[in-house]
This record gives sequence, C-alpha cells and structure tokens, in this order.
Amino acid sequence: MVKIWLFLMLLSTPNQTTVKYRALIYPTEEECLAVRRDYMDEFEARSSEMKDITTSEAFCIPFESFPIIGMTPTTGA
Repeated sequence: MVKIWLFLMLLSTPNQTTVKYRALIYPTEEECLAVRRDYMDEFEARSSEMKDITTSEAFCIPFESFPIIGMTPTTGA
C-alpha cells in the first residue's frame, strides 16, 4: 500500500439541489497543498458578485491505496 492524496474541491450555489465537486489524486502532500492553495487563491480573486452567489472549499485528504500504475512521487494522476 502507498499513501496518496485526494484533492477535493466543493462548490455550492443557492437554490441548487446538489453540491458540485471535483477530485484529483496526487502522490505527495506538498503537491496537493500547492494545488489547493492555487485553487483557493484563484477563487478568492473572483469578483465579489460571483463570490456572493458561490461558496467553495478544498481539502487534501490522505489515504492508503494500492499502487497506481504510472503514479510516482513526481507525477500526478
């Protein structure tokens, strides 16, 4: 087993029946945290009008996985 990191983005807008999400995996915590920081910086740079009707959060979640073909500590999947 190997530890990998799930980058999970959640997006919510008013009057919707669901919360949108997107998930990607990364081989290291550092890569996942860099992507999270970039995503949140980009979200915060959006207009105040957009942020008034949208909320978003992102997480880096570690978990044990079977080895993933093609994923090494220097590549994502």
